[in-house]
Amino acid sequence: MKIFVTGGCGFIGSAVVRYLIHKTNHEVVNIDKMTYAASQKSVACCETSERYFFEKVDIVNKKKIEGLFDQYQPDKIIHLAAESHVDRSIDEPSDFINTNIVGTYVLLDQAHKYYKNLLGGKKDTFRFHHVSTDEVFGDLDDTGFFDEKTSYDPSSPYSASKAASDHLVRAWGRTFGLPYTISNCTNNYGPYQFPEKMIPVMILNCLNEKSLPIYGNGLNVRDWLYVEDHAEAIYKILFDGKNGETYCVGGECEKNNLDIVDSICNLMDSLYPLTNAKDSYKELKTFVKDRDGHDFRYAMDIKKIKSELNWSPIHTFDEGIKKTVKWYTQHWGCVA
Repeated sequence: MKIFVTGGCGFIGSAVVRYLIHKTNHEVVNIDKMTYAASQKSVACCETSERYFFEKVDIVNKKKIEGLFDQYQPDKIIHLAAESHVDRSIDEPSDFINTNIVGTYVLLDQAHKYYKNLLGGKKDTFRFHHVSTDEVFGDLDDTGFFDEKTSYDPSSPYSASKAASDHLVRAWGRTFGLPYTISNCTNNYGPYQFPEKMIPVMILNCLNEKSLPIYGNGLNVRDWLYVEDHAEAIYKILFDGKNGETYCVGGECEKNNLDIVDSICNLMDSLYPLTNAKDSYKELKTFVKDRDGHDFRYAMDIKKIKSELNWSPIHTFDEGIKKTVKWYTQHWGCVA
């Protein structure tokens, strides 16, 4: 099949592209406008494949998106293109509204126009899969989990824009009959993540012996998932998920920010010991003013995707973070 992947040069998108090229026989059309957080290096290993195509296109450009549907005639769409950094959404929300909401609308509109003219088996197998976030659900206290029935309660402009895009996808399914699935995923980590998110920031700051900034008291909790496990989950949902359904995806790995930083410091201490007066990278930890509207805890119940699609995360956090630290120490020039 021919699969559109929007945002395929981003962190999660590039993992999906690599999965499709290296582990399947499908053709991939990578559609990315190449923002600051996108990198061709993240998909360089795919560029020699005859099944890989790249189009530098902004998803808000209706004419160009229509042209891509006409040119490639896709069988399925994986929609990942989005502005995703919460801090940036607080400082300047407009890009998030434009890409995450307007861009999703343009893509849905063109997908519907294309879909309604399909015939036979091609129409039967067409699907629009939208990749979203657990942040649309808002905040949790010390107990409980998000699941597919959790009400939306976004806290930031970023999460509000993703919530809006989720609702648009469902509306196009219910009103226009567009076949769709949605996944809401927890925090991802792994290779090629742009160094504005916490884990790459901490690794690269360790390498440069800079301070390790921790919001507030560092006790905010997230559920962490290795990005390659997420790519496999997306593939399973795309092909085996039930039309019109949502699937929560997570790593079943809750850790607070202090635990994450300490894990990175411990690995750096063993792999790249400091040669100056400091005994440990932990001495670089610095507590900074908490982020506005900082949700306390996210945690995901993934029983549905486990039972219905037989998917579970493969990597433990210890395995994943070790691979991640080693990758950044060897390839930091790809993202810095």
